[in-house]
Amino acid sequence: MRAVVQRMNGVEITINGEETRSAGAGVTVFLCAMRGDTEEQADFLARKIAELRIFKDENGKMNRSLTDLCGDVLVVSNITLSADMKHGRRPDFGRSAPPDDAKRLYDYFIGQMRKQPVGKVITGEFAAHMHVNVQNDGPVTVILDTERIGK
Repeated sequence: MRAVVQRMNGVEITINGEETRSAGAGVTVFLCAMRGDTEEQADFLARKIAELRIFKDENGKMNRSLTDLCGDVLVVSNITLSADMKHGRRPDFGRSAPPDDAKRLYDYFIGQMRKQPVGKVITGEFAAHMHVNVQNDGPVTVILDTERIGK
């Protein structure tokens, strides 16, 4: 699984031009399930994101986690994170999980994030067109790939 995690002061997401959801300070997670990904990887990633020390402590050092702050989380599915750009100019998304597997893992990951001691967890909608308005804090952006970190 791949995730781009952005520290935020707040976020608002509009789904299919109709429904709007919002969250406060915490993280935005853009998530992509890759071919062969498992629930074990989703478990690992949810814990890793909840425990990432990317928030400043009283001394201004990034030493606090989402769980320390009880921060909010927005999870958005994002197939484009699987893009292979080795050839040509058009992204190849062939390494992403098939839609049914990706949706199942996306939903499972959301469930695992909700089990973490964090604030509210809001979501986008799988395969919908979304506008995401993130107020980045820092900016601080971390890329996690369970293939590269051994899970």
